[in-house]
This record gives sequence, structure tokens and C-alpha cells, in this order.
Amino acid sequence: MTVLIDTSAIYALLDRTDASHRRAAAIFTALAAADEPLITHSDVVVEAFALSQRRLGDEAVRRLALDLLPVIEVAWVGPELHERAVSALLAASSRVSLVDRVSFELMREQGIEQAFAFDDDFERAGFRLLS
Repeated sequence: MTVLIDTSAIYALLDRTDASHRRAAAIFTALAAADEPLITHSDVVVEAFALSQRRLGDEAVRRLALDLLPVIEVAWVGPELHERAVSALLAASSRVSLVDRVSFELMREQGIEQAFAFDDDFERAGFRLLS
């Protein structure tokens, strides 16, 4: 079953001092062993690069680019997906980010039920967390 990987999980994998690092590494290892397909989208990739570069530096950026992203399918966010996410953002009163809204729309579009994330917004949106 395909699993969407969120920025929060990617960051936890990269930051060895993050409180969720060990849990993230165990989940990632289990997903790889089970040959579970992982997917993310281009907005998460941009967010993960920016966060990693700012907080962790060049080595983390290299690990993201060379070790993590090659095993994750990246769905490129097109205008339709982006517009659906913006519409959902504008219609809601919660503070869920646009990047998460794109994730929710992509997951619904592709029938993905599970997210590898350390972000409760996924659970509140009706998805199962692997964290």
C-alpha cells in the first residue's frame, strides 16, 4: 500500500537530534523492508530542502538529495492540484498549511490512506499516521 511521506518525517530522518528520529528511522526501515511504495510531492520536497538547509546545513541537504529522494516517488504539483488545495485552505478555518492541504488532496486523488508523518493534521483530515 502506498504511503505518503511528509516533511515532518523527512526532517526527523535527517536530524539525528530530533525527538522523533529513532521512530522515523525504524518506520523508514520497515517500509523499505516491506517494499512499500513511498510518495511525496514537489511542495514537500521544496519545504524539506529549505528546512534542512536552514536548520541542518549542507550535509543534510546532500543526504536528502542523494539518499532519501531516490527511493521516494515525487508527484509534481500541477495547477489543478494546487488550486484544489488553495480552495480547501480558503474554505477552512483551521491553520493547516498549504503544503499539508496539497498532501491531503493528492492522497484523496490517489486513494492513499496512510501518511508517514509526525503531524496530527493528517489524522484530523482522516488519514492514518504511521508515526
